[in-house]
Amino acid sequence: MKIAPIIKEIRKASAEGHPIEYRLVHTGQHYDKAMSGDFFEQLGIPDPDANLECGGGSHAEQTAAIMIKFEKELIAFKPYLVLVVGDVTSTMACTITAKKLNIEVVHVEAGIRSGDKTMPEEINRIVTDSICDHFFTTSVRAGENLAAQQVPVERIHFVGNTMIDTLHQNLSRIRKPACYDELGLKDKQYLLLTLHRPSNVDAPLKLQSILNAVLGSVAQWPVVFPVHPRTRQILAGMQINYPNLYMIDPQGYLEFIYLVKNTLGVVTDSGGITEEATVLHIPCLTMRNSTERPETISIGTNELIGDDLHKLSSCIGNIVAGKWKKGGIPEFWDGKTSERIVKLLLEIYAGASVISKADQTI
Repeated sequence: MKIAPIIKEIRKASAEGHPIEYRLVHTGQHYDKAMSGDFFEQLGIPDPDANLECGGGSHAEQTAAIMIKFEKELIAFKPYLVLVVGDVTSTMACTITAKKLNIEVVHVEAGIRSGDKTMPEEINRIVTDSICDHFFTTSVRAGENLAAQQVPVERIHFVGNTMIDTLHQNLSRIRKPACYDELGLKDKQYLLLTLHRPSNVDAPLKLQSILNAVLGSVAQWPVVFPVHPRTRQILAGMQINYPNLYMIDPQGYLEFIYLVKNTLGVVTDSGGITEEATVLHIPCLTMRNSTERPETISIGTNELIGDDLHKLSSCIGNIVAGKWKKGGIPEFWDGKTSERIVKLLLEIYAGASVISKADQTI
C-alpha cells in the first residue's frame, strides 16, 4: 500500500526520460496470500523482481534471514540507493544490510514515534532512522522528532503520506465484499473491528474483555471483525458466542476500504487504519496507550482508548448516537506524496548518478 504509488510515479518519471529505474524486492515477510498477494494484484504492483521468501520465524530469525538474502541481492545488482518504507522488520533489516555495504538508504515514513519500546515497530523505526541517509516524513511532528535526534534539517523532507496516495487512487475502485449482502449489512449500520497486536490478542482474557466491551456497547448493531490469521489461532481456543459478531476472513485492500468507508465507526489497534479513517471522516477508536500518528487525534477522527474499557463503551455510545468529532485532514495527505518523493529523489541523487555512477540508476 505504501510502495504502490511510488512505483507508479517512478515508472511515469522514467517514461518521461528521467534517469530513474527501480528493482522491487519482496522480502516475503508478509507471506499470507490474503494479506500480501492480493494487494499486489489489486493495487497494480508489478511482480517483484525478487522474493526473498523470509516469512515465518521469530523476530530475530526473520531479521537474520532477510539480511542474509538481501545482502546477496545487493551484491548481485549493486543499486545506487535503497528505498525502504514503513516500520516493519523488513524496513530495519534491509536498512542495516544496505548501510553495511555503504549503500545510501531513503526511509519513507521516517520520524514517527509512539514512545512505546515494547512495540517491535518502534524498535524498527528507531534503528532505521539512526543510520539511514534521507528521511521522508508524513507530518511536521515526525520531522521534529528527527531534528530532536540531531538529524540535519537538510536531510528531512516533509512529503506527506503514500498510504493516502493509494487511498485516493483506488477509492473509485473499491468493491463490496462478498460477505456484505450475505450478512445483511447496511451502510453506516455496523461497527468495524480489527485487532492484531500482541498486547490485545495474546491473552485470551484481555481479548475477551475487549469483545465484551464492544459488543455490550453497540446494542443490536452488527460488529464486523476481519480476523488476522494470528488472532484466529487464539480465538479458536475461546468460547465466542455473540449473535451480532461476524468474524470474517482478511479482506483484500479494495474490499477492506469499502468496509471502512461505509462503517459507522472503527475500533482498531492498527496505525494505518487510523490514517484511512481520518481521511474518510470515519470515527475511529484505537485500542492502544500511545500512537505514532498523533495527527489522527489532534486533527483527524481518531481517539486513543488504551485499556480503558469504560471509555471504549462510552465512545462507542457517542458514535452510535452520532456525537463524534468531524475531524480534518492533515497537511500533504492529498494524494500527491509520491510525486513529491520522486521529484526529491531526482533532485538529490540523479545528478550524482549520472556523473559518478553512469552505469547505474537509482
